[in-house]
Amino acid sequence: MTANYNKSYKFIKNSGGISEYLLKKNGLTILLMEDHFAPVVTFMVTYRVGSRNEAVGHTGSTHLLEHLMFKGSEKFNKEKGNPIWVELQNIGAVVNASTWLDRTNYFELLPSEHLERAIAIEADRMRRAFLRDEDRQPEMTVVRNEFERGENDPFDVLDKNIWATAYQAHPYHHSTIGWRSDIENVSTERLREFYNTFYFPNNATVTIIGDFEVNTALRLVLNHFGPLSPSSHSIPEVYTEEPKQEGPRRFVIKRAGEAPIVGIAHKAPNGLHRDAYALQVLSQILGSGKTSRFYKKIMDKGLATNISLWNYPFHDNGLFVSYIFLTPDISPEEVEKIILDEYELIKVKGVLEEEVQRAKAKIKAATAFSRDGSYSIATNLNEAIALSDWTFYTTYLERIEKVTKDVVQKVAQNYLNEDQSTTGYFIPTKSEYIPRQE
Repeated sequence: MTANYNKSYKFIKNSGGISEYLLKKNGLTILLMEDHFAPVVTFMVTYRVGSRNEAVGHTGSTHLLEHLMFKGSEKFNKEKGNPIWVELQNIGAVVNASTWLDRTNYFELLPSEHLERAIAIEADRMRRAFLRDEDRQPEMTVVRNEFERGENDPFDVLDKNIWATAYQAHPYHHSTIGWRSDIENVSTERLREFYNTFYFPNNATVTIIGDFEVNTALRLVLNHFGPLSPSSHSIPEVYTEEPKQEGPRRFVIKRAGEAPIVGIAHKAPNGLHRDAYALQVLSQILGSGKTSRFYKKIMDKGLATNISLWNYPFHDNGLFVSYIFLTPDISPEEVEKIILDEYELIKVKGVLEEEVQRAKAKIKAATAFSRDGSYSIATNLNEAIALSDWTFYTTYLERIEKVTKDVVQKVAQNYLNEDQSTTGYFIPTKSEYIPRQE
């Protein structure tokens, strides 16, 4: 960084070829990684706000705001003939946004000569988005349609209820899209209040990956984001903690569908906890590929058509979940017993060294594949930012490599316990199967 920028930026650190800067004036974090392999660049803004920052009455606000922030801002709108979508698509940009539990991101993948256009648009809608009621009403209908599509998907319904049952106090109880009545009834004023609470430079990280020059990027960010003021208030922290679970939880959902699904979840640590890496390895041992334990004991026997183990790292405590998509007419109790018996076997006898090494190799390969290209790198950084430490991205494989078979057995003993479990069955209504009574 040249001397011209020393007064505006503070260099924080470098990790894995990624440099972090802080814009002193307003607290905006900037992550930069040059890659001149192709003449494209990814520009992404990650806001540290997601559905975990919502509450009853305005669940789904972050997602609804995601839609509204494409409807126009002071400098980019249809009245001026330069709406956001048109401005970006006319220069060949891939543009979108996404919302999840811990974060929201807005991004552009575009030819590198048009980087400033993306920067200008994102800076403008950070604090000057219109958020008009005449836009909210039609977008509410779009979001409600998304909600209804999810309600018609057996897995989505089961997953949403797993989280809603496992978490009672913590806002992970609410799905990202929100509850229907909140989607339909939240006011534009309430959405604007939410926007004016969280959407500030000091609650955001700008990520630029690809074909650019550092000094040019820093100058452009300073020109467009520099005039924005930080929030005049402290960004609210989520202080609600989930109380200790004191016994297993169960539920059954009966809806139209083709085949039963079993979901078994256990409380897991937050994504930055050291045990999270061992649980990633364990998930591979249990459910990744034809050599996995569940494939051999469930799939090979024709009991299921698919297996999915889910242990995604989140800012707060998450879930280690086994989802088994059963063959029609297979008893959920039968497959549930196989899963729990395998957990107990690992807790008592552990896992094999060759299983651990195979799991690490699969994680390494999958990670390399997921980081191919500027957009993929920015997307993975986005999730690490959501955890509150972007270096999770650069240190992930190093920490996976340190996992041993003894640590895998220990985390199974610590987390895969009945008293912190939530079990859900999806039972298709056309089935004559009647679940056992608890």
